[in-house]
Amino acid sequence: MKKPWSKKMPAVQFRIARPTDQLKKVVEFYRDGVGLEVVGGFEKHDGYVGVMLGLPGVSYHLEFTQHENGSPCPAPTEDNLLVFYIPDKEARDSIAGRLHDMGYPEVEPENPYWKIAGVTITDPDGWRIVLQNTEGLQDHAAKH
Repeated sequence: MKKPWSKKMPAVQFRIARPTDQLKKVVEFYRDGVGLEVVGGFEKHDGYVGVMLGLPGVSYHLEFTQHENGSPCPAPTEDNLLVFYIPDKEARDSIAGRLHDMGYPEVEPENPYWKIAGVTITDPDGWRIVLQNTEGLQDHAAKH
């Protein structure tokens, strides 16, 4: 059995799920461009197909689903973001370069904060990711 995060929130896994009407392109973006691994998937589940992508392990991952009748889903504001913290600048730039070569160039972020150490890119559905060249949020519990 997996260890829960905490007693207050005893979850053992966290998924962010989103519909798309262009599953193949979205999977290519996050798998081949961003570099996430396919950690699961399903077909023909009440008319849905889905793919889960994440970092090594499955404690937290993204799920993209598509319904056989389509699932139009306009993107939200330009400041709804998935942020990937990548301490190695060369690795971050390599990912941005791969995405650029796939036809996904850097875009101007709505919030100028993300331009300081980040590269903002729009996925096939219009959702944005930031490849942020920092160590990320420090563990709050480790500080106290």
